[in-house]
Amino acid sequence: MTDLTLSPSAAARINAISDGGGLRVAVEGGGCSGFSYEIDIVPGPDAEDIVIERDGARLFVDPVSIAFLKGSEVDWVEEIIGSSFKVRNPNAKSSCGCGVSFSV
Repeated sequence: MTDLTLSPSAAARINAISDGGGLRVAVEGGGCSGFSYEIDIVPGPDAEDIVIERDGARLFVDPVSIAFLKGSEVDWVEEIIGSSFKVRNPNAKSSCGCGVSFSV
């Protein structure tokens, strides 16, 4: 069990833009808080990826990143300033103002 989920709105958005592929979420070292999320639409999973599915949408996460994302939800958020995928991560002790980097 990965304990990582996709919200209904994220699944709908992935289905709308992925053309049969999926969304890759990775955790990389760097960013103003120590770690940052890398989020991309990709044609398919890498061989070692963990694949999470909801309503036909697929989320791909590498085995190293999944440890940082335990208990998280990937959501699609539409705000006045723009729309984007957001990771709601209960493991993040702090994050930067833009929500792209975090510390654990």
